[in-house]
Formats: sequence, C-alpha cells, structure tokens
Amino acid sequence: MASAIIHIAVANEVNKKLKRDSSKLLIGSIAPDLSKLVGQNKIASHFLDNETDIPNIDLFLNKYKNYLDDDFVLGYYIHLYTDYLWFKYFVTEIINNDYITKKDGTIVKLNGNMKCLYIYNDYTNLNIQLIDKYNLNLKIFYNEIPTLEYIIEEIPMEKLNLLINQAGVIIENSKENKNFIFDIKNVSKFIETSTKLILAEIEKINSNN
Repeated sequence: MASAIIHIAVANEVNKKLKRDSSKLLIGSIAPDLSKLVGQNKIASHFLDNETDIPNIDLFLNKYKNYLDDDFVLGYYIHLYTDYLWFKYFVTEIINNDYITKKDGTIVKLNGNMKCLYIYNDYTNLNIQLIDKYNLNLKIFYNEIPTLEYIIEEIPMEKLNLLINQAGVIIENSKENKNFIFDIKNVSKFIETSTKLILAEIEKINSNN
C-alpha cells in the first residue's frame, strides 16, 4: 500500500479542484488502513480482488457510489483508487521480483520481509520531502476528529482515533534520510498522475448520476 502521506498528498491535490471538507476527506483518505491496525484482514477494508489482490474499485462503487457526496466516503474512495494505481502501475516490479534495484543501481536479493522493510523505510524518509513539496496541512493529526457519518461498514469507525494517532506519531518521527528505492521525482509524478486519473473518474461518475 502507499504511505499515509502519499495518500494524503493525492487526496489534497484532488481536493484543490473539488473543494470539499478537507478534514473529513483527508481522514477518509487514510481510513482503510485502520483494518491492519486493529488486526483485521485487508480483504474487506480494501475491497481486494480475489485474483489480483489489489482494490477492486467496482466492488466499492457498487456499494457506496451513492454516498460519494459524503466527504469521508469520497476520501475512502480516493485511498482505494490510489492503492489500485500504486500496485498496478508503480510498484509491480518490486512486488513481483525477489530482488530490488536500489537508486544507485545496486541489485539486492531480498525475501518478502526485507523487501517490506526497505519500502517502509523509504516511506518514512520521503515523508518530510512530500510534506514540504505539497505544503500539506496535517491538522487532522492534531485537531479533534470531526463528526462523521458511520457509512462505511468495512472498518470500525469508532476506532479511527487509533489510526490518526499512530500516523501522527510516524510522521512526527520521520527523518529525511537517504531513500533506497523510491525517488522523490518518481513519487511526485505518481501523485500528479493519480490526481488527474481520479479527478477524471469522479467526473465520469458524477456525469452518469
């Protein structure tokens, strides 16, 4: 999955055009990852496809398309679509191979756990760069959680504070160290491309309603 900051960056860029309630939308944009924190399987929360193991956007829309006027639900949709694009087009080679190619060209053979360690270390190291580049307002991690409609059934909405608190701590403790795999330019391109694709899909959904 993409990092919380990548999800927030995409949602924030989308919202520059849509101008929805930013707090609710941004909380929605990290909400699916609550499932992992509370020990639940991601299959339900991320609407994972049985064959590809990546989010099936149609499954989500079949259930919640009529609720996309709710800012939290829209943020949830943006999260799923970002993960879909992340796994299908951005990290496919990393996920499918038993090695990684580091930014300096070094090839490192890895097992699954070590691969995840490299990826998540890169996420932490990218956070500060992305926060600065996209001028992200992280007030959702410090303000009181706004009143939310309990529409999404796939996560325990009453426990969202756990996710927000944990993500806030991770971001607060981020360090701007060397990235091993991801380049800030490539991640920024992913964010910008995802923003355009998601806005186009939202426009298509709205035009069909």
